[in-house]
Amino acid sequence: MSMPLSVEWKLITMGREERLLSANNLFQVRFPGYKLFPIDAVIDLHRYQQSNLVGKAKIIELVWKNNETICNYQLISLQNVN
Repeated sequence: MSMPLSVEWKLITMGREERLLSANNLFQVRFPGYKLFPIDAVIDLHRYQQSNLVGKAKIIELVWKNNETICNYQLISLQNVN
């Protein structure tokens, strides 16, 4: 049985991010399907596919289960405010 997987080099949240801990700028976003991101590397953060850069983020943890990717990340720098 095969598992569809996409490899991503930037984080696009589609506005679905949820703050986990405000002290460490930790957020979580869930994606349908399975996505692979670089772990512990700083990557570009966008709200939508064609939107401007929001900032830089570092993926802290990825969980794949039930045809869903759960991505925990730390906001490293903010490019613009909302």
